This record gives sequence, C-alpha cells and structure tokens, in this order.
Amino acid sequence: MPVNLPLPTADALFPVPGLSLGIAEAGVRKQNRKDLTVMLLAPGTAVGAVFTRNRFCAAPVQVCRNHLASGHGIRAIVVNTGNANAGTGEEGLRRAQATCAALATRLGLEPHQVLPFSTGVIMEQLPYDRVIAGLPAALADACAENWLRAAEAIMTTDTQPKAASRQVVIGGQTVTVTGIAKGAGMIRPNMATMLGFVATDANLAPDLLPALTKALADRSFNRVTVDGDTSTNDSFLLMATRQAQHPQITDMTTAEGQALEAALLEVAQYLAHAMVRDGEGATKFISIQVDGGKTRDECLKVAYAIAHSPLVKTAFFASDPNLGRILAAVGYAGIDDLDQSLIELFLDDVHVATRGGRHPAYQEQDGARVMAQTEIRVRVELGRGSWSDTVWTCDFSHDYVTINADYRS
Repeated sequence: MPVNLPLPTADALFPVPGLSLGIAEAGVRKQNRKDLTVMLLAPGTAVGAVFTRNRFCAAPVQVCRNHLASGHGIRAIVVNTGNANAGTGEEGLRRAQATCAALATRLGLEPHQVLPFSTGVIMEQLPYDRVIAGLPAALADACAENWLRAAEAIMTTDTQPKAASRQVVIGGQTVTVTGIAKGAGMIRPNMATMLGFVATDANLAPDLLPALTKALADRSFNRVTVDGDTSTNDSFLLMATRQAQHPQITDMTTAEGQALEAALLEVAQYLAHAMVRDGEGATKFISIQVDGGKTRDECLKVAYAIAHSPLVKTAFFASDPNLGRILAAVGYAGIDDLDQSLIELFLDDVHVATRGGRHPAYQEQDGARVMAQTEIRVRVELGRGSWSDTVWTCDFSHDYVTINADYRS
C-alpha cells in the first residue's frame, strides 16, 4: 500500500477549460482494463515538455521531440499503457508515427500536431493496431471531467492513481491547475517509468513554456528517486490552454506569474511525491536534505548517494539504525576534497553524528524511534558553503524484488 497517500476523487479534480480526456480499453497488453487515453487541446494551447536523458530513449519520446520541434501547434495527445515501445528500433518509430497519423486523421489535424506517449514493457513491439482500433471509443468518451479515469488508465505497476488539482485567482479570474502522473518503479526521472501531465487554463505567453516546464521538473520530478533507474520513457508535459480571461502573463517574475508558478509547482511536487509514496514495495517516505554545499550539484550528489544506497534503503525498511551506512554514502558521493570533520548528520530531531563521528548524546533507541516512522527526514550538513537541496525517496522492501521479478507475468 502507498505510504500515507490518499486516493484522489473525481470531484476534487477540477476540469481545465480547453482540454478534454477520453479513455478506452484497447487490450494493449491485458484485456478488460483501461489502457488508452486521448487528450484533446483547444487551438492555441501552448505546450512545454521535458523528456528522459536516457540515450536509449523510447520511440514515442523521439517522435514527441520531433513533433514539438516542427513548430505545429499541438492539438492532441495519445497515451497507451502496457507497452513502452522502447528498444523497438525503426519499426517502433513507424508504429508511433502511424498512431499519431491515425488520430490526426480522425481529428482533421496534421500528424505533427499529435504527441504519443507509451509506458509498460520494454523491447516488445507496440500492438498499434489495437491502439488505433481503440481510438474511436476513446474519442467518443472525451469530456473535461475525465481526469481520474485518465489517471487510472496510465498506470502500470502503480497501486493507485495519482492526480491533483489547485486553483488560484489571477487578474480577478479563477485559474485551474490539474495534473496526473504515473510511476512506481524504474524511477529516477533526471530530465520511472514516469509520465506526468499538468494542464492549466492560464493565459501564458507560449514562449514561457519551455523554461517553465524545466524549472518545474527540476524542483519536483527531477528530485525523486525510487531505485535510481532512469527510464527510457520518462516524460513531463505542461499544457496551457490559455482560455482564462485574464491579461496574458509574459513574465514569470511578476506577482501573477509567481502565483501561477506556485500553484503549478504544488501540483507537480504532489505528483512527484505520490510516485515515491507508491514506490514499488515502499513502506517509508524519506526526505533527504543536504545543506552547506559549495554548489547545488554537490548537494545533489550526496543526497542521491544516500537515496540510491541499497544498504541505506534496506536499513530503513528494517527500521535498523545502522546509520554508519549514511555516512559511508556521503563519503563516496564524489566530493574529492570533502572534510569529514565538518560533517553533521541528523535523523529528524535526533543529532546522530557531529564532526564526522558519533554525537556524544546519541542513543541508538532514539535512532530506532525515528526509523520506525513512515515519514523520515535525513539532514546532512557538509560545512562547505551555503547551497542546499532535497531529494525524496523510499525504502527497499521484499516486495520490490517480488514486483520486479514478476513484472512481465
């Protein structure tokens, strides 16, 4: 079960004017499950995207990049689950492109106006004939209120859908932000299998979308990890339908821009945290904060070294305060001139280590008390500068191995 993650409800997910969603059962991998989603975007919708840095990226990622670079206005999105269309060579590209063409034909669009997304098993050809055959049902189902059903339809090993909504007043107008995401394993987005879609009706200048999307990803999806594996399909899409009747936002540093960015970030971080809370086999949600770095990069090196350590993650699962494992991870994180005599380590309110060694007042029962919690905060002070950053992760349990050993069965 997810760690302290409430189930989303349909009535808590606000429709975004200018966007509708349709869902169908296409039988991509399994029968009798929602596995195909289309999103229809109003003319003039601005789109920004961040994709995986995995060089073995999936066919739909390659097609999305090309379609976005073409300069055509994006008007539709098609998402299938059950098959990642990754590791499928030229044939995989052809099938992704054929899917876009089929949807474009039904909507009277150009293929470059459609973005394809896939998630699921790698190195199996996409049964695109099933996807294409499912498009009429998905289109017939399209409506603005389908966010929860879409969140369900993009799941793979997720145990529950992930969705969130917020509203903010801008220029006297109520503006909506709603998003969905999927991902529970192969998660270290670095821009798991991770897909994230966030939409708003805010009237944003289109040229703001690329930088804004990256900024949001860097403070949400690019700060979470379940197992350290960067997927072939990681994608985060930000859509602004621009239907809200407030003056256009042309500068994100204005009061209006900051208010909107805060709402967007709140949704993106909620979805990112939800992926960790629903990490495969997770029983603990762990925040790792590293302070006092010379640069942000070295703070992240240390945070990820801790977050990716199987020894640390299994200790958290067992509630075993074997906290020397954290110090070891700090030491091998890759900071060559690190001075261990400056290192301070905290576990929630417990001061575990000082000046590179055990704190005189530290008692193991205090560490065990914190380790038994479902939500834990690790804080490391490097004593090197003023930079700070945070990564969110989970523990490794027996179920992680079981889920991934049985994934294709």
